[in-house]
Parts: sequence; structure tokens; C-alpha cells
Amino acid sequence: MTSWDEPAFWGEKWADIYDGDDELDPTSAVDFLAPLAGGGRALELAIGTGRVALPLAARGVRVEGIDGSPSMVERMRTKPGGDLPVVVGDMADVAVDGPFSLVFVVYNSLFNLPNGQRQADTFAGVTRVLESGGLFVLECFVPDPTRCDRGQRVETLDVTENSAVLELTRHDAAAQRSITQKVLFTPRGIRLLPTAIRYAWPSELDLMARLAGLELRERYADWDRTPFGSDSRSHISVYAKP
Repeated sequence: MTSWDEPAFWGEKWADIYDGDDELDPTSAVDFLAPLAGGGRALELAIGTGRVALPLAARGVRVEGIDGSPSMVERMRTKPGGDLPVVVGDMADVAVDGPFSLVFVVYNSLFNLPNGQRQADTFAGVTRVLESGGLFVLECFVPDPTRCDRGQRVETLDVTENSAVLELTRHDAAAQRSITQKVLFTPRGIRLLPTAIRYAWPSELDLMARLAGLELRERYADWDRTPFGSDSRSHISVYAKP
């Protein structure tokens, strides 16, 4: 059994249902990222099942990837164009050879790393493999500690005549860490879908970037370039290597 902090943990638990999440439409992300590659190589950290990488490659971008979960990569291999070069391992190590013109990590996947040190390691690794002038793009949510009351939260996500979905969360504010179980009750039985994250504030990510030698170039609230503000619930941050 994998532990919360192992690179394969999330993907191995979610791989068989990940592509069934219709809310994760990659179109706007691909529209944003494709021009930034500028004809060079692109690297996706936490490439998963290729939800973003495959349509991006279909635009002519030379995409490679890193992912901690063999099961997620295996599912990508079954899709058209799913033979992209992928390293199975901890994305924080950025264990590939550059240079890349673009590195990106989407859907809050940076927060799947267990602590701030490994997140900072990721920035340093990205700087190492980026070419001069290359870009690092992050999609992350803006933390909202008020979602939990006294360090916990219970939410009913769905109820039907023969099923229910609950989400149970424990929050450690000092560690900026939360662990969640999505519990599915169906006629086939009970299934647990766990997630462990270590979130970071935009300003904290900016500091990691500066320490790694990157500069914040742009920040938006979404892939459609909506201006980022104090009420934004997510951000798309573009960092550049001078």
C-alpha cells in the first residue's frame, strides 16, 4: 500500500476514474500553453493520462512528461498519440535533460507534493532544464482556510435513491496541509478516493521562484486571462528564466 507522501499515491488511487471528470476540459489550457512553447520542447510535470499533453501535442508542440503513477501513464498509452516520452518518477526531481522552452504543471498538481521543500525543489529543477527565456506555467487554487471549521470539513457531494458521495477533510493550518477522503457509497459497495495536499499561497510560490532564479511575468485568474485579484479562487502564474 502506498503512503500519502509517495509520488505514485494519488494517481494509483484515481487513475481508473480520472478521465471521467467532465469538469476538467483542457481546451482553454491548451489554447493558453500552445503559443508559449514557441516551437521548442515542452515538459509537463504530473502528465497523468495526457488530458492536456495529448491535445497540446496535436497542435504540433513537442511534449514530454514526468509522472509518479505508472497506472496514469498506462492509461495515456491507450489513447491516440499516447506514445509521448514520459519518465515515471517524482516530479520534484525533474529527472530529464533539457533544454525546454516551456515547463508546466496544471490542476493544482504541484500541491500533491508533501511539503514546501519538495515544491521548492521543483522550481529549482525547472530552472535547471529551462532554456534562457523559457517559461514555467503553474495552475493552482488560492487557499481558503475558512472552508474547514476547527480543522475539519464534511460535505455531501451527491445523493441519489441508491448512492451517496461524501467528502471528509482534515486540515492542518500550521503545515498548510489537508487530507481528504471522497467516500462513494454505491450498490457495488464502498470506495475511498484519498487526496493529500500541501497548499501554498501565490506569494510563497513567487518566493520559491525567485530563490530558484525565476521571475514572475504574468498572473491571471484563469486560462482565459481574467485579471487576477483578491477575490480570485485560482491563478495561472507564468514565470520566466532570464
